[in-house]
Amino acid sequence: MKASEIRKAFLDFFQQRGHSVVKSSSVIPHDDPSLLFTNAGMVQFKRTFLGEERRPYKRAATSQKCMRAGGKHNDLENVGRTARHHTFFEMLGNFSFGDYFKKEAVEYAWDFLTETMGLPRDKLYATIHEGDSEMHLGPDEEARHFWARYLPQDRILTFPTKDNFWSMGDTGPCGPCSEILIDQGEEIGCGRPDCRPGCDCDRYLELWNLVFMQFNRKADGSMEPLPKPSIDTGMGLERIAAVIQKVPSNYDTDVFAPMREKIAQLTGYRYGEEPEKDVSVKVIADHSRAAAFLIGDGALPSNEGRGYVLRRVLRRALRHGRFLGLDRPFLSEVAVSVMESMQDAYPELLENRNYITQVILHEEERFNETLDNGLRLLQNEIRRLQDEGVDIIPGSLIFKLYDTYGFPIDIITDMAHDLHFSVDEAGFGELMEKQREQSRMHWKGSGDREIVEAYRQLSSKGVITRFVGYDAVSARSTVLALVVHGSAAGEASSGMEVEVVTEETPFYGASGGQVGDQGVITGPAGRLSVIDTLKLPGDIIVHMAKVEEGTIRVGDQVELNVNERLRQDTALHHTATHILHAVLRTVLGDHVKQAGSLVAPDRLRFDFTHFAALTPDEMMRIERLVNEEILRNHDLQVRVMNLDEALKTGAMALFEEKYGDTVRMVEIPGFSRELCGGTHTHRTGDIGLFVIVQESGIAAGVRRIEALAGRRAMEHLGRQQEILYRAAGLLKSSPFEVADRVEKLLQQQRQLEKEIEALKASFSSRQSADLLEQAENIKGVKVLVTAVKAENPKELREMNDRFKERMESGVAVLGGTRGDKVFLLVGVTPDLTSRVHAGNLIKQIVKEVGGSGGGRPDMAQAGGNRPENLSNALALARRLIEESL
Repeated sequence: MKASEIRKAFLDFFQQRGHSVVKSSSVIPHDDPSLLFTNAGMVQFKRTFLGEERRPYKRAATSQKCMRAGGKHNDLENVGRTARHHTFFEMLGNFSFGDYFKKEAVEYAWDFLTETMGLPRDKLYATIHEGDSEMHLGPDEEARHFWARYLPQDRILTFPTKDNFWSMGDTGPCGPCSEILIDQGEEIGCGRPDCRPGCDCDRYLELWNLVFMQFNRKADGSMEPLPKPSIDTGMGLERIAAVIQKVPSNYDTDVFAPMREKIAQLTGYRYGEEPEKDVSVKVIADHSRAAAFLIGDGALPSNEGRGYVLRRVLRRALRHGRFLGLDRPFLSEVAVSVMESMQDAYPELLENRNYITQVILHEEERFNETLDNGLRLLQNEIRRLQDEGVDIIPGSLIFKLYDTYGFPIDIITDMAHDLHFSVDEAGFGELMEKQREQSRMHWKGSGDREIVEAYRQLSSKGVITRFVGYDAVSARSTVLALVVHGSAAGEASSGMEVEVVTEETPFYGASGGQVGDQGVITGPAGRLSVIDTLKLPGDIIVHMAKVEEGTIRVGDQVELNVNERLRQDTALHHTATHILHAVLRTVLGDHVKQAGSLVAPDRLRFDFTHFAALTPDEMMRIERLVNEEILRNHDLQVRVMNLDEALKTGAMALFEEKYGDTVRMVEIPGFSRELCGGTHTHRTGDIGLFVIVQESGIAAGVRRIEALAGRRAMEHLGRQQEILYRAAGLLKSSPFEVADRVEKLLQQQRQLEKEIEALKASFSSRQSADLLEQAENIKGVKVLVTAVKAENPKELREMNDRFKERMESGVAVLGGTRGDKVFLLVGVTPDLTSRVHAGNLIKQIVKEVGGSGGGRPDMAQAGGNRPENLSNALALARRLIEESL
């Protein structure tokens, strides 16, 4: 049975039992501020379990894309070295939201494994929670009772809280777990006589975890029963596939076969021949899956957060490629085998093939560059250590090479061995552990607003705000809730800041990159100015307001009026982003994807995936094509439809958005289709004018365009024209001649700068000749120690070079000042470096001027901030040279 057949069988099994089959959410949890990645099937249902949103079903089943990289049991370095560790994996799960509980959960799990999957009943075990005196909980006898219908008591085992109790956090829903294990036989195990369920070996393999959410943990640690207990289960697809296919490792299943085959084609190495090379094959296979899914869901390589994990995953795979002899870009080819093998379940991967492969290829090229840079750095550092007489490579250097450059540790140790250096492995290990600890710390999250209790209570009652702002900018409604300083309030009076929730509203709540509306709310006894509007999960729209006069109360009938001019300006910028997105794909290629946006009344900001700065010609063409589409004055068409139906039309779905089953598609006929919940103009011509203000890079592979539309664009061009006329007046030319006149002035300036440099060089040369005559003879060696007129360290170096030309053998110590800065240089001809070491000498004298520095035996430089002590430093230099000679 193939993994794809197991996935289908699981979803069909639960659909037949009244479960809604829910599509996997993104591996990047856009609406969960606490998570780096989606790491379990329940993540997309978290707000449902917390009572913050309601779903149209009470039973669900999913095959969820998951990612785990880092943490106690998921250190990246373990992947490839064990049979079960993965970064990316699929989790099969069934869920009940206050519907069925332990009896059905146990029954469904048993029936699926034994009847549908055909696993031997006499090899299965179940674990239950043994109880916890600190939590005042006894053993989970209820779960034992239901398992006893299928298993003898000696195969129903109790385990402690750390293994068999689950909680969402310090507070909130929690409950005991029940795990299903399978005995794979002695030949799979560790061979120890005391091997039993709970052993770290793979003999008693954990298959499926059933979480019985039956308690609510309060802030004081006490627990109360939930009124509607729920079920959350999870079973790794790769793990159950290995059991069904009777193979010892997840990597031996058909899941990884296409990647193994592609790696064999690329390297000539067949999996299974050498254990160490097998590790590299497994790493590349696993990491190529992770990369394809992460990039497909919107992650990009960077130096922080999710992007940093992705970069580490990619670079680790590339390092292992080198171990197999692949020193050219290859990972994008392996990623294509992932896309092709997963297209039935995840067709979006192949649809984004060009984009995903370009991101991977770009990172491969960057890695090759950084690897070369790292090699140069290592060679330079080894030379420095040799000069200083050190024969151990410090752990800090190894860590820098590994962490910054993705540099293979093996290369460092090999080079060290060849040059008779030892390696500070202990120091490196300490820094690695420190990094792991930092990665385990609570992640700062996606920046989404945490929901206060008042809104949780509204959501649990099924309260939503109906948005009526697509067709109107004013409405009458009833105040459902007031929140002041995070707590529910019955009223708010003049001068108070208050959050207002109404039954319906024309105010757009900030989402999808579009800012929230501003305006006025008027009640029977008060008036409020709305400063911002937010949209919370669960479709509650919150008006952030200040009471300007009177009082507002829960239950008041109020008039809501949006600031119409700001709304229109925002709409212009939003429609302009859709046009810009389509034009970028036309001009640059279909690898362009929206990677973020801001749509406000006064500007728009559009982030997109692209791997090079835009040329002036590209910028002009993009701006021209956007304005041409504006001039065509097309009507916008908006349709509400099923998500799958919308995607089939070719509509663009955006990475950072979370879509429901029903979506809103905004279409500019023959030009653009996007899924979008924002407000727009009626016709493209309403925009009037579009102007690009700036283009820049914000991350590796991500560019940003900032632009203006409508009257804001007109104002910008007016300011530009005013500046142009002022410049023309200063240059005494017409505006069309400004560029030519400026170019001529720059040429004249460059010529004058060259002449100044020539004069300075001539003066410096004469100064050097004059100073050389001051050199004294110390023990048969020419020595020049003097203060000179020099503006910067570069001028000191040039003087030293001229001294060397005229002085075949000797020592020069030069000092110069500029403001409160001191510059020092020591130069020693090669025949004298065994007697006078420039680097060591400068380290001693620079202390006199309060600075630091160093260098080679023949030349060293330093700087300080006590110019008044320069003469002391030079006197010390002369004395030390005399002692050395």
